[in-house]
Amino acid sequence: MKKVLMIMTALLALVLLCGCGSKQAVEPGQKLRHAEITIKDYGTIKVELDEGVAPITVANFIKLANDGFYNGLTFHRIIDGFMIQGGDPEGTGFGGSGKTIKGEFKQNGVENPISHVKGVISMARSDPFDSASSQFFITVADSTFLDGNYAAFGHVTEGMEIADQIAKDAKPTDNNGTIPPAEQPVIESIVITD
Repeated sequence: MKKVLMIMTALLALVLLCGCGSKQAVEPGQKLRHAEITIKDYGTIKVELDEGVAPITVANFIKLANDGFYNGLTFHRIIDGFMIQGGDPEGTGFGGSGKTIKGEFKQNGVENPISHVKGVISMARSDPFDSASSQFFITVADSTFLDGNYAAFGHVTEGMEIADQIAKDAKPTDNNGTIPPAEQPVIESIVITD
């Protein structure tokens, strides 16, 4: 009887341990995807995308990348000490993919713990909370004043020096970071690697 009780106790402990392990794998912030953003004459920035925190935003970004939407677009708005912004088919800041998505950030009723520190990738939008489409930005400095108002969805894992260099090289024509079309760094491709 003691032997049976010991075996049953061991099996119960194993079941509990296995159950805890599987629960951990699906917690928010743990479903990660990866992408490579290749910029002509600069190199490749690798980013980690957090599906657990921003599933709508990540799904939209992945779909556009897989469709080749970003290939040949540019970084049209660059402010050294703040961010580099791209993904607009018009290159003006007014274009998008033709579809908008829900803004996954606190002011729009969605908990998003990703803070806009240096190296975060986030969605650009106009005034309406659900106006994000294809435009995204990468922060080149801590910009935590954006927290709760923009849908951060990942961070740079390699190539931050490339984003920094793009910001340093930029010669905006105004305080909004507008880059003349001929000087906009070109996104050769965005490839989802997993």
